[in-house]
Amino acid sequence: MIERMIMAGFGGQGMMMIGKLLTGVAMDEGLHVTFFPSYGAEVRGGTAHCHVVMSDEPVFSPMVEEADTLIIMNQPSYDKFRPRLRAGGLLLLNTSMTEPVESLEAASPATIVPLAATHEANLLGNVRVANVLMLGAYACARETVSAESILAGVEAMLTGRKAHLLEANQRAFRKGQELAAQAVA
Repeated sequence: MIERMIMAGFGGQGMMMIGKLLTGVAMDEGLHVTFFPSYGAEVRGGTAHCHVVMSDEPVFSPMVEEADTLIIMNQPSYDKFRPRLRAGGLLLLNTSMTEPVESLEAASPATIVPLAATHEANLLGNVRVANVLMLGAYACARETVSAESILAGVEAMLTGRKAHLLEANQRAFRKGQELAAQAVA
C-alpha cells in the first residue's frame, strides 16, 4: 500500500496542519510516512502546499510527482496541481473557492468529491475548520488511516489554549464524512 497526496490552498487555510496531523496519525498506525511542506512566499497569499506519502514499506522520496489524492482548497491550487492527479485518483475539491475550467466529468478518470467546504465550515460557525472538514471527507473516501485515529489526533492537537476549538473541529470532521458519503454514493 502506498498513498501519495498533495494538499494545497492559500497560506492560512490549514493545509500544513492537516498534513502534519495525518502524518502523525499514520506513524501511530505503524505506516512509513513523509511530510514535505512548501513554505516561503506562499504563506503571504499564494499557494501553500504539502506532500504526504504513507506506505506500509519504507518511503524513499517525499516528493509527489503523481498524486493518488489531491485535497484542493482554492483555484490557484487547482490550476497548479490538477495535472498531477493520476488516472483513477481521488480529488477532494473545495467548490466554495474553485471553478474548474473543464467540467469535472470531462476531467481525466478520477473519483471527484466536490465539497463546498468553506461554505459548510461557515455554516458550522467557524470558517477556519474547512481544512478539517476536508480531512473528514478524505477519511470517508479512503481508508488509509482510521477516522477514529484522525479524530484522536485532532483531540491531541487541540489542548490547552486551543481546547475551545475542539468541538468545532470534531463537528467539521463529521460533516466532511457525511458530505463525502453523499457525494460518492
